[in-house]
Amino acid sequence: MKNFEDVGDAIREDRPLREAANYRIRFGLEGLTFRHIDVPDPVPTGRQILESAGLDRRNDYLLFALLPSGDFEDIRLDETVDLRGQGAERFIAFKSDRDFKFSLNDRQMAWGRAELLGSVLYDLTDLSADEAIFLEVQGGEDRLIEPEDRVNLDAPGVERFIVAPRPTRGYVILVNAVEETVPDKHVTFEQVVMLSHPNAPPETNVKFSMTYRNAASLPHAGELGEGGSVEVKKRGSIFNVTRTVQS
Repeated sequence: MKNFEDVGDAIREDRPLREAANYRIRFGLEGLTFRHIDVPDPVPTGRQILESAGLDRRNDYLLFALLPSGDFEDIRLDETVDLRGQGAERFIAFKSDRDFKFSLNDRQMAWGRAELLGSVLYDLTDLSADEAIFLEVQGGEDRLIEPEDRVNLDAPGVERFIVAPRPTRGYVILVNAVEETVPDKHVTFEQVVMLSHPNAPPETNVKFSMTYRNAASLPHAGELGEGGSVEVKKRGSIFNVTRTVQS
């Protein structure tokens, strides 16, 4: 008899579990960083999984199976999990007595902490490069969630996260009342002139003057001269450029 049978290998090879002394699954504590543990039964209880992970079952732990569909399934300590037929190989435990529900693309999920990292949402979803995760805001603009963001799941109601096209990256400024997008928060005098007069030929007798307001840097408003720069807000910094022909 083999020393252990890898449940994940059986799932990927689409075959039944072979008889073995132990059954290898992947276990994560407080998150999605998994390690291998071996359980002695192909139909273990939640308690056996915790004990095999070296955890004291007398403490308060929440245990979830992360199913191939991406759904989370709550596993009670005295409940059995049939590794032979359910297709679950990943299990997550939290030292907590309360879970926090949320949905991700209409998949019902749970987490053992009130604070959820955006990186966890991205790890749970297969995104393309031009997609991002948003928190639905009823009656308002959905909030873009980046991997480094933190979301509080303790607010009233169940948070709903969706996948949608990622908005254009950059900083939106107004140049002579026209919206323009710049790639960096530091904007130079010369950049703004190019945006305000993109096709102007170089003329020695032409000068440009510029004022700005609602900038991120101090002062928030003023005049900007050649060679100067200001730090703009993500959206809403305003520039006015005047072209003067000198005689």
